[in-house]
Amino acid sequence: MTSDRTRRVELIEAARSGNRFEGPATGDERPMLLAMLAAQRTTLELKCAGLDEELSRRSVEPSTLSLLGLVRHLADMERNWFRRVLDGQDVEPRFSSAADPDGDFDGAVSGPGAAARAWAAWREEVEFADRFTAAAPDLDVEGESPWRGKVSLRWVLIHMIEEYARHNGHADLLRERIDGTVGM
Repeated sequence: MTSDRTRRVELIEAARSGNRFEGPATGDERPMLLAMLAAQRTTLELKCAGLDEELSRRSVEPSTLSLLGLVRHLADMERNWFRRVLDGQDVEPRFSSAADPDGDFDGAVSGPGAAARAWAAWREEVEFADRFTAAAPDLDVEGESPWRGKVSLRWVLIHMIEEYARHNGHADLLRERIDGTVGM
């Protein structure tokens, strides 16, 4: 790194960040939305890369925010929006519940296999979401959300991009606190 780099964006390592934001910028909206969501998902993976037990390190007391909590939370969000709301499956969240609504974060503690289990759950939910979206005849497919009422696949994709982008901002700060890594 040269001493004339002063902006965080200039600290991004090209080899690690890849071409994740080079999806289409014109044309049909489905490929654009899917590419942007994929880029946000990849960003989460990059921000957590190379960590295991450190993923459970909390931000600052009394917050239970951690990278592991973010992975668990986003697995639950993928599950909720794609399986429950859009596909109509009668499934419960993996990491939270009515009795423990913050279980995705509060229960994100280190232990043998904790990170691997969270990543496996997240990947399973992402794979389902991708299959569901690919099979949908169009972005106007609708589902019923207890929170928002009737929503379309289009709205869910936009919401998930926003959800990941917001939490990737948290992940920036958490990763920097863990080992000083910035950018990505």
